[in-house]
Amino acid sequence: MLDTKTIKKITEFVYAKPRSINEIAALLDKNWRTADSYIDKISKELGTITSRTFRGGTRGALKIVYWNNVDKIHSSEFQERLFKRIESAKDKQDFSPFDIYQYVPDEQRYAFLEKQSENIITKKQNLVNLLRSAENQILIFSGNLTWVTARQGKENIITILEEAAERNISIKILCKVDVESIENIKKMLELNYKLKKELIEIRHAEQPFRAFVIDDKIARFKEIKSYEEKKKENNKMHIFYEIRDSEWIAWIQKIFWNLFRTSIKAEKRIKDIETIENIK
Repeated sequence: MLDTKTIKKITEFVYAKPRSINEIAALLDKNWRTADSYIDKISKELGTITSRTFRGGTRGALKIVYWNNVDKIHSSEFQERLFKRIESAKDKQDFSPFDIYQYVPDEQRYAFLEKQSENIITKKQNLVNLLRSAENQILIFSGNLTWVTARQGKENIITILEEAAERNISIKILCKVDVESIENIKKMLELNYKLKKELIEIRHAEQPFRAFVIDDKIARFKEIKSYEEKKKENNKMHIFYEIRDSEWIAWIQKIFWNLFRTSIKAEKRIKDIETIENIK
């Protein structure tokens, strides 16, 4: 059973130096399959460790587990400068994803401009297939979870995320947990009860990104072309940025985990909000 004591034992063991699955199995006195499942669960839920398989697909395949240093986010000066700006940003107007996109190699990026209404996902965006391509994890940077009520064609986005959870895909979400977003958050968290699984976790954070990060494969950002547009206008021009560079995706994931691990859980914040008289 993966309890707090076992998690601490594994993370401290890996923190000292990278370890193989067999070494971790020996430490726990478990078989390698059990050890591998523990590593996968810790990686998905806490983000403190990660793994890499060498010579995959061969009899000599070797899986190494190592510490995911979320505190050491930047590996270059411009990443350090970007992170400082992201860390101080509180809203989508405070930071443009283009400032990341411009550093990504041409062959590992793609962007397009498109008009979109708030609750309609277009065929060009193809968010449904993007989410369905997830094999292990979906990380979501959001504002107030407006996409919970969105649809692409006849398919509701929340239904696609429910399908992902049914496939045991870990879904972690950062968003503003406030009066405006409570109903959308509750709709997402209800999926845990419906599926009898705890694969969806939401935490409160005011941050500038609106993005989906699928496994280690792709990060998809969205921003409004101009914030000078009338707020009452439902159809706004948006820019969508796709990043497929593994190093930049790893950096974006570290930003997510850095914010996530220091943020309060949505359930706790909602409970506190609902103590305000006449708020319901």
